Amino acid sequence: MTKQQGILCNRTPIGTKAKLQELLGDKGGAQYYKEMESLDVDVPALKALLKNTLKSRLKTWLNSCMRCGLCADSCFLYIANDKDPKQVPSYKIQSTLGELVRRKGEVDTAFMMHCMDVAWSQCTCCNRCAMYCPMGIDMGVMFSYLRGVLFSQGFVPWEMKIGSGMHRVYRAQMDITTEDWVDTCQWMEEETEEEWPGLEIPVDKEDADIIYTVNAREAKHYPEDLADAAVLFHLAGENWTVPSEGWEETSLAMFAGDWEASTMQVKSVYSAIDRLKPKRMVVTECGHAYRATVTEGPYWAGIKSGKAPVDSLHYVEWVAEALRTGKLKIDPAKRIKEPVTFQDSCNYIRNAGLADDARYIMSQIAEDFREMTPNREHNYCCGGGGGMNGIGRYREQRNIGLKVKRDQILETGAKLVISPCHNCWDAIRDLEEVYHIGIRWSFLKPLLIPMVVVPDHLTHNEE
Repeated sequence: MTKQQGILCNRTPIGTKAKLQELLGDKGGAQYYKEMESLDVDVPALKALLKNTLKSRLKTWLNSCMRCGLCADSCFLYIANDKDPKQVPSYKIQSTLGELVRRKGEVDTAFMMHCMDVAWSQCTCCNRCAMYCPMGIDMGVMFSYLRGVLFSQGFVPWEMKIGSGMHRVYRAQMDITTEDWVDTCQWMEEETEEEWPGLEIPVDKEDADIIYTVNAREAKHYPEDLADAAVLFHLAGENWTVPSEGWEETSLAMFAGDWEASTMQVKSVYSAIDRLKPKRMVVTECGHAYRATVTEGPYWAGIKSGKAPVDSLHYVEWVAEALRTGKLKIDPAKRIKEPVTFQDSCNYIRNAGLADDARYIMSQIAEDFREMTPNREHNYCCGGGGGMNGIGRYREQRNIGLKVKRDQILETGAKLVISPCHNCWDAIRDLEEVYHIGIRWSFLKPLLIPMVVVPDHLTHNEE
């Protein structure tokens, strides 16, 4: 199939609403994958891409890998799949990207589809393997690069193609227009102000102390999360706002390997910062949103310092700060009494170093906190990161991978898992649905509101 042939699997990224609707009409991607099997590899374009983008770091990593296998036990998918040698991180990257480079791009469709299956079903880009490699090789970074190469040729899972297209059309991972978003903010303000008189969800307020950015799934499916955030900012006395545009922090484009759309996404957030001039940004309870906009985003946007335009905090950081400074005070009588554990997200714990803030929060809100083993930056991926949660083609592999997190939770004896990350929250929800181990799971916000002391100057109508 040439670049001009086919309806769905062409190499042109989705750039219009009509094209997006065309793909959505596929109802699951069956036709998409069928056409992919006939998609010719554009070898000259592939060679040119490798020449222009495969830089010294990745070349050094590929060449310095000793195939020692010390990365094996670092990978939850290797453990969950009965230590299958084909799940060893070094094997996975050498048999895909390594082979692609050794062949200098002279590969066929079957090989590219194999690379796609490995890149999206056998690695969540959690970066845990890098901690245990004696050569400091990060397979997650290399798989992120491989995803970009595959995307350029049209070999990308259907849901990732859709998600990337959403970002290009809506600057959000879901079909939420600016009007939809502003209406949702106003709706949640109206729904909440009776219980919390004086509460506001300010839109496009200039010079605020905080600009709050969210995960589009909250606006689409969990608008009460926005209301919960507003309540906690209200109780803390924060001067805050949300932008009417540039409010979406997440990046399915990053999961898809769509480098151009990833740049478009982060620039929309940075544009909101430039327009409203807040002092700081707070990112909702989402790990990859923080990674996409705060950790990776500055490089996509061409900011040489590697830092976002303003100081940026993951929600865990803001909560810890509010508790430490007394902006939020916990009623000791309302602390969590039952055994509780905490899911360390790869993206804001391992890759951003926020383990201490998370533990401080737990020390304030839980009487029986139980650590997973291992924990902090050594914790295993939830099992659904890197886009794996949402890809139907790889659901069986994802469910197998959930066994590691299942066993970690069971060993704690906890019945409540606190998970301030959307991918982790989803994976643990699905874990319970698949394995029925009798647990509950929650973000921080709904747990905090009932136990925070209401300041005397604020009114709370409990009924």
